[in-house]
Amino acid sequence: MSKRVYLLNGPNLNLLGQRQPEIYGAETLADVEAACLILARDLGLDLRCLQSNYEGQLVDWIHEARDDAQAVVINPGAYSHTSIAILDALNTFDGPVIEVHVSNIHAREPFRHHSYVTQRAQGVILGCGVEGYPLALRRVATLLG
Repeated sequence: MSKRVYLLNGPNLNLLGQRQPEIYGAETLADVEAACLILARDLGLDLRCLQSNYEGQLVDWIHEARDDAQAVVINPGAYSHTSIAILDALNTFDGPVIEVHVSNIHAREPFRHHSYVTQRAQGVILGCGVEGYPLALRRVATLLG
């Protein structure tokens, strides 16, 4: 039986490949999701890819994951630095959480150096570009056994 994993992407990640390619690269979110779906299948994971620019929608998906998923991989985007609501939702989820950032948030503006999500995550992958997503899936597969 495959294990369900939610891959959640927050605000502006729908613009991957278009927004600041010098920071975020040229691959689109569709490219990332397609590659992750293939890898997930190979790892025995059932991946559900979701993206929203709205904090409440991300919270709702995390609540949904409580009954539907064994793990969450999340790139909360700018909500990393502002959303106690997303942290609180993740704290209600029992499975592993891996946080992903395409850029190295610690090498950017000071306001990006703190992530609320990190307090809940079993692992944080940052600064690896979109390669961080498959790294996160591999880690989830290991954690789920």
